[in-house]
Amino acid sequence: MLTILAVLFSAASATAADKQSFLDLARTGWNYELRTTMLGRDLGIPIHINGRDLSGAALCVVGEAPTPRTAEVLDAFRALSRHVFGKPLPMRHAGAEARLCGSGRMAILRLYSGFPPNAALTADLRRLDEVYDLGLPRGREFMATSPAMAQTFFGRRGAATHLMVQQAAGGPGSALEETYYRSILLEELFQSFTFGMDVLMLRMEPHFLSKLQEVPLNLHRFSWGSPDFMRAMLRSNPPGLCEFDLLMMHAVALAPVDETTEPAFIDFIDAEFERLSRLARDTAADPRFALIVDRECRALVP
Repeated sequence: MLTILAVLFSAASATAADKQSFLDLARTGWNYELRTTMLGRDLGIPIHINGRDLSGAALCVVGEAPTPRTAEVLDAFRALSRHVFGKPLPMRHAGAEARLCGSGRMAILRLYSGFPPNAALTADLRRLDEVYDLGLPRGREFMATSPAMAQTFFGRRGAATHLMVQQAAGGPGSALEETYYRSILLEELFQSFTFGMDVLMLRMEPHFLSKLQEVPLNLHRFSWGSPDFMRAMLRSNPPGLCEFDLLMMHAVALAPVDETTEPAFIDFIDAEFERLSRLARDTAADPRFALIVDRECRALVP
């Protein structure tokens, strides 16, 4: 996950934020240049970044089957993606291994509960390396660095997106658990399908502008999946997508640019801001997306 450190002066709420606040945040989250890469990766492989790259692709789920709550989040996001991009986002559970997904335009989502399946993660990435010639370091074992993580790799035969997200074990959980697992899954989906980057805030604010914004916290003293860990994570950013996030999805879908990291993308948002704002407000009000949209855009501690 790519991270930029920025000082953000938050407005009273997402709906009250002025145009300049949105443009500044869009510039921070999308106008970036990748300056680091995985140690040992082939640096000769070109990188091309456009948030529309997964539009019309498929979502292949491996590992555990989605729980009913996870399936609800996935279905709501798939409906949102179809609404914004005008193309379906088909999904299937292929089984235990990524190689069962086959090839083609897709994102692979590995779901798990409990401890992260690092051996399966390594096998997934080795499979993607075989298909897309990613140039990954030979012999390396890959490990989860957080309960939910998304990575896009650029290879000689195309780009590959892999997500690995923890979900609840067993039946329905507490309100805290359901909010937490929904939040971490939604964040990785949103970033994977828009190429927006994390934006770190230097201080806690009562309201945010975006799901991308995060307050850095020291979580090393908490075990993953513990109630204290979940509460801390839910204090760090909103649990759902904000109006800004919906605006950016529409901008990614409509902008006539080659790469969404270039300044012309922000110029498009500036010129079409009123139209994009109307689209975002209408999308936020659509009951189909109520599960994954946060109209207040504030940190939540159930």
